[in-house]
Amino acid sequence: MPKMKTHRGAAKRFKVTGSGKIVRVKAYKSHILTKKNAKRKRRLGDEIEISAADYPHVRRQLGR
Repeated sequence: MPKMKTHRGAAKRFKVTGSGKIVRVKAYKSHILTKKNAKRKRRLGDEIEISAADYPHVRRQLGR
């Protein structure tokens, strides 16, 4: 059986932490930033752990 390939799109969007959690960057921080206040833009810069429902799918795409 051949090795499983990593889904390259997923690899660019998700990161596995040292403890094994999968984190992602929040959406809506790429454009139309003038109407968003500074606090909101600052919060959108944070990384957040993916939801439990998404874990099996993302893990499989990352080849883990």
